[in-house]
Amino acid sequence: MNLRRSAIVVVLVALVATAVTVTAGARSQGTLSGAGATFPAPLIAVWQQEYKRDQVNYNAIGSGGGISAITNRTVDFGASDAPLTPDQFSACKGCIQLPWVLSATSVMYNLDGVKNAIHLNGRAIADIFMGNITNWNDARIRRLNPGVNFPDRRITPVYRSDGSGTTYNFTDYLTSVSPSFKSRVGGPNTTVNWPAGVGARGSSGVAGVISRTEGAIGYADIAYALKNHIKFAAVQNKSGKWATPGLRSIKAASLADKKFSKTNELSIVNPPKGKKFLRAYPISTYSYVLLPLKTSKAAQLKAFVTWAVTTGQRFGPKLIFQPVPSYVLARAKSQLTRVKS
Repeated sequence: MNLRRSAIVVVLVALVATAVTVTAGARSQGTLSGAGATFPAPLIAVWQQEYKRDQVNYNAIGSGGGISAITNRTVDFGASDAPLTPDQFSACKGCIQLPWVLSATSVMYNLDGVKNAIHLNGRAIADIFMGNITNWNDARIRRLNPGVNFPDRRITPVYRSDGSGTTYNFTDYLTSVSPSFKSRVGGPNTTVNWPAGVGARGSSGVAGVISRTEGAIGYADIAYALKNHIKFAAVQNKSGKWATPGLRSIKAASLADKKFSKTNELSIVNPPKGKKFLRAYPISTYSYVLLPLKTSKAAQLKAFVTWAVTTGQRFGPKLIFQPVPSYVLARAKSQLTRVKS
């Protein structure tokens, strides 16, 4: 009988230990909903799997959709690659934006028989998207790529048809390198009237059109180029170097601006000349999380965003998201104190 009781005790202890282990590793009952930018979506998808405190639901509907969703309070947080305008801040009625993701916009192309990382400078990219360069064997492209045999093939520019922070980053770059683009197309903005090409919704939509269209060129976060095995260009920076959107090049670009605006905006597009910027990829950018300053989920949101800018950053490099610098982390932590119940 004693042996039997001992056996029962051992079994009960084991069951209790197992229950404790399962409970400790399980998600809590809390749920956070978010929507917005497609740019950080590959990393946020990993966060959804790795974050254990709460369940995080995220709908990648584009930066414009994310801004509208948080403004209307249909989600707990929004995400945008484009910083909010003064009018958007006013409409949001008490919101804060914080940079939480750092990566780059790649210039992707589909051209059989041509290597990856062809050379394109800002003027050539602007001329392509303005419809001034219409063929891949144009002399202006061949001069940048001696020894490369370009086919006689029409260029099809592909752009975002929805309100997009990636478009903001891309047009921010093009306006900084091409006065004619700035005067004709305008920007930076989340939507512009493109003079040439075809539109697609979301970064995945742009990647899909490029994959199916020989001769196409477009723009999206480098994670989408890698995921879809699409070639991407090496872009000339202000130091005259040809840079690809890799981790070291994105990190070098992040050294360009450590001065936050009053609304926590940071711009690292087209860094200046200098030794520390030799590797800098000129179409790098931060993406922002948008939070209400007053919310019943303040504690949950602060815990999630704190985790995202600390532990969550370690999941970024495999997807070519460079961990945010320490000064961005410090800013996020100090600004999160403003979010209250």
